[in-house]
Amino acid sequence: MAEEKTYLELSQTEGSSHKFYEVIVNDTQVTIRYGRIGDSGQTQSKTYPTPEKAKADATKKINEKLKKGYEHAVIGVRQKRPVTRRQVTSTTSTAKQAPILWKFASGSSAFGIFIDAERCWVGNQAGKVFALNPQGQVLNQFKLPDGVKCLVADDVWIYAGCDDGNVYDLTGKLPRLAYAIDEHVDIFWLDINDGVLGVSDANGGVTTIDHDDESQWTRLSQGQSGWMVRCDQSGVYHGHSAGVTMYDAKEGRMLWHQKTKGSVLFGWQEASFVYAGTSDKKVYCFSKKGEVGPVYSCDAAVYSCATASDGKYVFAGDNSSSIYCFNQAGERLWKLGTGCGSAFSMQFFDQRVYIVTTDGSLACIDASDAAIAAAQAGTVPQATLIKAPKGEGAAPSATLETTADTTQGVIVECFREGGKLRVRIVSPGYNPSWNVQFPKDIRKEGDRYLVQEVRESARGGFYRAYGDIKKLV
Repeated sequence: MAEEKTYLELSQTEGSSHKFYEVIVNDTQVTIRYGRIGDSGQTQSKTYPTPEKAKADATKKINEKLKKGYEHAVIGVRQKRPVTRRQVTSTTSTAKQAPILWKFASGSSAFGIFIDAERCWVGNQAGKVFALNPQGQVLNQFKLPDGVKCLVADDVWIYAGCDDGNVYDLTGKLPRLAYAIDEHVDIFWLDINDGVLGVSDANGGVTTIDHDDESQWTRLSQGQSGWMVRCDQSGVYHGHSAGVTMYDAKEGRMLWHQKTKGSVLFGWQEASFVYAGTSDKKVYCFSKKGEVGPVYSCDAAVYSCATASDGKYVFAGDNSSSIYCFNQAGERLWKLGTGCGSAFSMQFFDQRVYIVTTDGSLACIDASDAAIAAAQAGTVPQATLIKAPKGEGAAPSATLETTADTTQGVIVECFREGGKLRVRIVSPGYNPSWNVQFPKDIRKEGDRYLVQEVRESARGGFYRAYGDIKKLV
């Protein structure tokens, strides 16, 4: 049987979609290639019992894409165009200088940040991710295939959302593919709670994906440009151009919606509240039951926000390179300039405010009362300036180290269940009926692996691989 190839494209002049979808049928094998127009994209293949079943499934996939607006096209006619980015209009702050302790130059504008007691993470638009200690010393670095939209933590796991449409686990020596987002989703932001991924996109949609990389539900909100998604056990909090909407975590039912005057550009959550920074110079606070809370007024559009102690203090970063601090009631306590661009993302930790900015800096700001009072009086410390190390850092790879030593770690194996490759634990002492959340691109039916550690999910029902992975030989 001759090879049959169908090539489709979806390109919207006023939208962000600029994608292709190619289906190749060769006897009993169907190969799908998809991605952004001009890129090589991702490839998936599946073998069917007969050529007729292969052809039928390929036809079904093609028809589904045609219904979504894809059209038959010729490769190379449409050219590659840039990935959607948040519009940047950063200007210099007129406020006095913030007390920066150290500043790390990542080399490109940065959206991704995560801070804990041991590490300060930054991810930039060049696809580079750096982990630093609290003093600013670089401990590790990675190089992802495209720009890093955001960095999120889920218990001990650190994930990077990337402009190539994938989410990478950074807890081992090499980045591992944790989630492959459906190719029609143009990621704006993401969050993860106990292995369940929430993704907001350019069209105002929000999607949840489970630990086995299978979509649970998708909802289209009332607005566009979903720059905020936050997740907990109860729900998904989605911020877009028309406000903030909460959906039930399991089924995606809308539980409440609150309007904001401006488009939501960033979101934050604490145990009881969610916060939305908006283009109308405000940070809005809503309880997780949907009740309207205080509104925090800034002097320019708000790119980022964060809180301390469940909202005891609220911080904001605007598009004029200023940062603010408010008390819980909404009173502005101070405003200071960053001196290193506007804060795309921020986090408060242990009396310090950390920001990642339009000029690519990760800056550590002393937010203690004494340091802020001195800065307001015009006295700031001499900031330590840190340059990014040379070299690209560890890149994602499907290649594994091999080992025959099973004395340290947990043995797992890959098996086929229907049309899916799953992973289960072989080592004694674990529930053999539970699957393991495991990197997608290294699964091979029948292979066994040695995982550094396996942990039970918080809600039970599956395990999660943590740390380095080796192939058993």
